[in-house]
Amino acid sequence: MGEKGKKSKTMSKSPSAAKEHKEQLERLQKKDPEFYQYLQQYGKDLLTFDDEDEDFDDDAEVDMEDAENQLDDETYQHDIPEEEEKPSKNVLTTEMVNSWCKSIREDEKLSAVHSIMKAFRTACHYGDDTGTDSSAKFAVMSSSVFNKIMLFTLSEMDRILRKLLKLPASGGKKETIIELMNTKQWKNYNHLVKSYLGNALHVLNQMTDTKMISFTLRRLQYSSVFLAAFPSLLRKYIKVALHFWGTGGDALPVVSFLFLRDLCVRLGSDCLDECFRGIYKAYVLNCHFVNASKLQHIQFLANCVIELIRVDLPTAYQHAFVFIRQLAMLLRDALNMKTKEAFRKVYEWKFINCLELWTGAICTYSSEADFRPLAYPLTQIISGVARLVPTARYFPLRLRCVKMLNRISAATGTFIPVSMLLLDMLEMKELNRPPTGGVGKAVDLRTTLKASKLILKTRAFQEACVISVVEELAEHLAQWSYSVAFFELSFIPAVRLRSFCKCTKVERFRKEMRHLIRKIEANDDFTNERRASVTFLPNDNAATSFLEDEKKMGTSPLSQYVTTLRQRAQQRNDSMMESSVLVGEKSAVFGKKLDQIPDSDEEDDIKNDDGATVFSSSWLPGGDSRANLPKEEEKKKKKKKKKGMEQDEGVGDDEDVVEDLVLSSDEDEDEEDTAEEDGNEEQLGGSRQQNKKQKPKNLSNK
Repeated sequence: MGEKGKKSKTMSKSPSAAKEHKEQLERLQKKDPEFYQYLQQYGKDLLTFDDEDEDFDDDAEVDMEDAENQLDDETYQHDIPEEEEKPSKNVLTTEMVNSWCKSIREDEKLSAVHSIMKAFRTACHYGDDTGTDSSAKFAVMSSSVFNKIMLFTLSEMDRILRKLLKLPASGGKKETIIELMNTKQWKNYNHLVKSYLGNALHVLNQMTDTKMISFTLRRLQYSSVFLAAFPSLLRKYIKVALHFWGTGGDALPVVSFLFLRDLCVRLGSDCLDECFRGIYKAYVLNCHFVNASKLQHIQFLANCVIELIRVDLPTAYQHAFVFIRQLAMLLRDALNMKTKEAFRKVYEWKFINCLELWTGAICTYSSEADFRPLAYPLTQIISGVARLVPTARYFPLRLRCVKMLNRISAATGTFIPVSMLLLDMLEMKELNRPPTGGVGKAVDLRTTLKASKLILKTRAFQEACVISVVEELAEHLAQWSYSVAFFELSFIPAVRLRSFCKCTKVERFRKEMRHLIRKIEANDDFTNERRASVTFLPNDNAATSFLEDEKKMGTSPLSQYVTTLRQRAQQRNDSMMESSVLVGEKSAVFGKKLDQIPDSDEEDDIKNDDGATVFSSSWLPGGDSRANLPKEEEKKKKKKKKKGMEQDEGVGDDEDVVEDLVLSSDEDEDEEDTAEEDGNEEQLGGSRQQNKKQKPKNLSNK
């Protein structure tokens, strides 16, 4: 209160305030002389105003500001940084860091380890808006000091911690850490482990450079076993690694996956469930739509999920069963409800890519007893999806389903009747009559689920479908071209193919089918010649070894024909990839990054050079955190993603899916009148505008 009164008194001595106060006292003398006389006796200081008091110089202002600053210092001790008073104690310099590093490497001083860990914490939290920590020893650093601290700590701290805790130089399992937690060493040094992992996690969330993040994750992978002692940190690390795996660029997805896989191998049940659920969810979030540039990236993500399943097949089976059951429930709802929304949940890229993922997993682990039982329910789901909307517009989706069924059949050695799905396509009028929509652009069936009505009538779409039918039917028959029952299996397909040759008016289709029919007939002769000399019955086990040597050599006519078809398909896909967006070429990098990751021994030799290259910029945390992205940039990304989905997602058309439940072969011939309602309006060009102009005229004539 004394200081406050003194401050008020000093403030009242400003020139204007003193003059005004003097005038008030003069009026008081005239109005109440008795009180004025009392003031003269007992308060002379209040009535004394000379020229010096009226001239309030700069020194008085400085005194007033000093008093205010002193008050603020006492009230808010953390408002003014410590470095203004003692700059030498809280400024991190290169000399200080070098001396600590030298003490650790040469003398192994524990005090230097504590100092470098405090500096590491300051570096990781540099630029945070949470205020200055009173317990922090350092507060100011340059980018070169930050890089030196990060490089040394990430490169050496794992070795230091393992030496302090008396652990092997590398490796370790969860059981090792559990035993270690009861020792004296853990009680003395566990705070260093937690500080290292916690601060590294914090700076990972601030980093923006993919190479910097990749190097940090690679170094943290050596210390991942310590996360067994900190469950909360473990969950956060899994979440961050999954984010980088799904959204990162360059080699970051591979590094993130290796980090996750290492966690699952070392910690086992502590993180298996969370990793399986998290990686499947991240995969689903990244495959909402497909285009030429995302094909290989989605395939890379699927391969990562399949590889992670290998860590623990029994646990993975439980999760796979639940996820496949979810797909079955969506298909059941579509079959029962038959609404637009129910069909859309099945006929979208997310659903189809999930089927592709589990198809790849079952084909990879088809010989494992833990995973083989999932083949039957998945086959039933894929067959149901292929038959859900049997129209020509969904030929691309049906062909994808047939391809998946052929893969499962080849991997499990089980017969799956896919020939009917393909032969039914040939009997629809869209593939039997000459095209009325012109030549059209080349159709990439790998990036298409639903064809528009205009594309449906083009020559390019018809050729793509017929060639794909021939390829998949040949694949199916070639799998059983060494079976003793091949003649019976191929009889109905051969009959229907001959019928198609008679009905079709397109000569090039007739030529393609005749070639396939000749190969089927040649394979019939190939198997019947050997079958005439066998003595076993059809239900004998000896039937499985029929033509076994020829199967290993691949000498059947259909096997040789399929080899030619595969080469032709590969050339066609390569040409489409070259003519598509240039980003598609860069997406192939994802498949090669695994080979570029060095082994642990090699990385120990090059880690310093690699880290020095990565940590050489002027970046400091807190300046451009990923969490602080501008809202406008996020809106642009969302808008771009939405635009891509509209272009590439065939199911996203405005037309009701339920209307396509009618077989296209039974539709009326006047479907040309409704072509204007299709979502892909860009391919109409000038003819579309002309139709719009003519339509009112036709209506008026009627």
